[in-house]
Amino acid sequence: MASSTALTPDTAAVARIEEALEKHTPMMQQYLRIKAEHPDMLVFYRMGDFYELFFEDAEKASRLLGITLTQRGASNGNPIKMAGVPFHSAEQYLAKLIRLGESVAICEQIGDPATSKGPVERKVVRVVTPGTLTDSDLLPEKSERPLLAVRRTLQRKTATIGLAWLSMASGALRLMEFSTDARNAEPRLRQELERISPAEILVNEESDAAQAPGKLTVVPHWHFDEESGFKALMAQLGVASLSGFGAQDCSAAHGAAGALLRYAQSTQGRGLQHVRSLTVESESEFIGLDAATRRNLELTETLRGEDGSGAPTLFSLLDHCRTSMGSRLLRHWLHHASRNQDVARARHAALNALMRADAASGLSATLAAVPDVERITTRIALLSARPRDLAGLRGGLQQLPSLRSYVAMCNRDADAPLLREIHAALETPAECLDLLERGIALEPAAMVRDGGVIARGYDAELDELRGLSENAGQFLVELEARERSRTGIGNLRVEYNKVHGFYIEVTHGQTDKVPEDYRRRQTLKNAERYITPELKAFEDKALSAQERALSREKYLYEKLLTELGPQVGALQRIAHAIAQLDVLVALADHASRNNWCAPQLVAEPAIMIEQGRHPVVEKQIERFIANDCALDGDRRLLMITGPNMGGKSTFMRQVALITLLAYVGSFVPADSARIGPIDRIYTRIGAADDLAGGRSTFMVEMTEAAAILNGASERSLVLMDEIGRGTSTFDGLALAWAIARHLIDTTRSFTLFATHYFELTQLPETHPSAVNVHLSAVEHKDSIVFLHAVQQGPASQSYGLQVAQLAGVPQSVIRSARKHLAQLEANSLQPTPQFDLFAAPPPDCDEEAPAPAAAAPVLDLLAATDPDSLTPRQALEVLYRLKSLADAE
Repeated sequence: MASSTALTPDTAAVARIEEALEKHTPMMQQYLRIKAEHPDMLVFYRMGDFYELFFEDAEKASRLLGITLTQRGASNGNPIKMAGVPFHSAEQYLAKLIRLGESVAICEQIGDPATSKGPVERKVVRVVTPGTLTDSDLLPEKSERPLLAVRRTLQRKTATIGLAWLSMASGALRLMEFSTDARNAEPRLRQELERISPAEILVNEESDAAQAPGKLTVVPHWHFDEESGFKALMAQLGVASLSGFGAQDCSAAHGAAGALLRYAQSTQGRGLQHVRSLTVESESEFIGLDAATRRNLELTETLRGEDGSGAPTLFSLLDHCRTSMGSRLLRHWLHHASRNQDVARARHAALNALMRADAASGLSATLAAVPDVERITTRIALLSARPRDLAGLRGGLQQLPSLRSYVAMCNRDADAPLLREIHAALETPAECLDLLERGIALEPAAMVRDGGVIARGYDAELDELRGLSENAGQFLVELEARERSRTGIGNLRVEYNKVHGFYIEVTHGQTDKVPEDYRRRQTLKNAERYITPELKAFEDKALSAQERALSREKYLYEKLLTELGPQVGALQRIAHAIAQLDVLVALADHASRNNWCAPQLVAEPAIMIEQGRHPVVEKQIERFIANDCALDGDRRLLMITGPNMGGKSTFMRQVALITLLAYVGSFVPADSARIGPIDRIYTRIGAADDLAGGRSTFMVEMTEAAAILNGASERSLVLMDEIGRGTSTFDGLALAWAIARHLIDTTRSFTLFATHYFELTQLPETHPSAVNVHLSAVEHKDSIVFLHAVQQGPASQSYGLQVAQLAGVPQSVIRSARKHLAQLEANSLQPTPQFDLFAAPPPDCDEEAPAPAAAAPVLDLLAATDPDSLTPRQALEVLYRLKSLADAE
């Protein structure tokens, strides 16, 4: 993990630099002073059309970016290493460096080269770090990259942790503070950091968040002063009290916010005009999801760490959003499902209204024409918006009347308060749109320096200067005609290039006809180029007009950005409303296409799901077997047994995903769902070593189990899959038994407990709140068919050898395993050995044992039937034959 003391000059380094400055040229002296102020960052030092890097920065950039390392001059007899990237394509290099966790100080020329006697004056105008990005080229479209600060205080055995985090690209500022036992502080902090997923973390000691995700940046401890942070927050929000935000009494979070705001402002080189609101989050606000649960449920990443572009995730399945804002909000909803059932009910009502009006297609088409208003607004506030940002914003605002009409239509005959709120927020900001329509050209250039950004008619002076420049073409045509007539040179040409300006070109064979007032400007191999007093006067006027027009355009553009500043608040409200509408339309469209139902959220404890399906898996296979799940106040644990590959993990995950989706505000993949209050979802699924952390598979398993047993409540949903398998059989069985007992008697959480320890199926006999269920399978000869259906009662066997055979284990190994299994079962001390129901009966079996032989005709018919090749009529005939065989028996 990288760490730095960004924006905090190293005084010792500055002193060393000052001592050595006399040995360098004035330009290198200037560079070294700037570098001393940013010792742990790469400095992009502007020289003409390139950003140059020197010394260690050049070597590092060459290695990371794959650019050429050269040298320029010498320092103390050693060559000065140098590498550079073109100014016009710097963003792609910045993006790569940021992805690698580097920070970059952008040093621009702010002086005039024409008037500078020494090196052109330069200044660091912006610092780019992983957590302070606003450029669209550097940011992922569908996820946030927040900057977070941590403030930790310790009193006796209690740790108080304050968090403040800011999404620079949206302006969303949030605080959180919690107290916990000092021993539990590190895992508790890690859990919150995994939820927020910051790109960069500010701490005053590296140990404060040493195991956290993202880049770690160390800043001076006095930046975390609580009183200063409190004042900085009020100044940023323009208020005299934080009571209105519920942030008055969280001093540790105030300290974190102070460090956060100081760092963010210094990286941007200006105030944060787009940070205008504050949200305070509490521990009890969202359904708790730890890192293991997010990973096991594959919400936004697969178990292999993929983002859904290769293998599907819940997010990639639901993300039919037409705007980047909507995709980011959907991701946020999936990770931050509110425990407040009213929030989800409001979204369910909105989905109902959208589906009833059948407006999804029209809304989707309109939303597709809306740009990323949220991030464009931020760039307007920071005065870094580009011309095409403003053109895109104008186009997006022009879609608001259409969006409002659709929303009004959907809400006409429905009771959807959320849609009414969105309708009100989508009101067109007339002043803002008028300014954009009058001020920005229909198709502006990418950069202001290229000209053609300000619309015609917006400024009379600019129009006049443009006219002088644009009339040059007609003047040159007329001049060329006059000069040909005057000189008699038929192939004379009047042209222009950026190096030599305007000129008259005459071939060598015609130079004897050149008048005396022609002055030679350039000699070519086949021609001479001349200038005349008239052409020179026009050149001065035209080039001056072009330069003045560009200067005027730059001034007008900056003025326009400033005039848009007061509109930032309204634009942020519009962006949030569009994002909400986009997510709701996407969820409504998916529910409609895939036959999802509206869940019922109730006050009593319950997870009652009829014919539930796994939302992702059902899209990946041809025929998904739906299953019920029934948990309530008297039925709290399902003991799930059945064969490997039988569908136990899929069933458990689908229950958790349906529960989560209901609280997200989505419809769910089921025939019906009735779900009570839920505070957390825990999963203990799968096993893997943590080699970097020095933990074995079993240690990882027990750590996750401990977190569940210590944190789960009677309102939690717990998924336990094969607990205890990482150690010896008897140790594992004893631990699994004790953990199940604790979940039943003490925690009383809703629990799905999958196991291969058949001894655990005896628990329901003594614990009425536990119930046995199993995933069924049928076996014939050497093959096995998984039915994936959840049925009452325990499984009869685990089919381990059959699964091994399916996996391709050699037959000799399978036969040896069968023989050894028989010996183990014969010598087993267990009162209930695992019998193979389809094995040949032992010699001492009683007379009625051959019962399985009675099923032989049925099994023979099944074995001879190929379901994939049957016509509907043939399939019906097979079904009738099976029924007749069953009746005959």
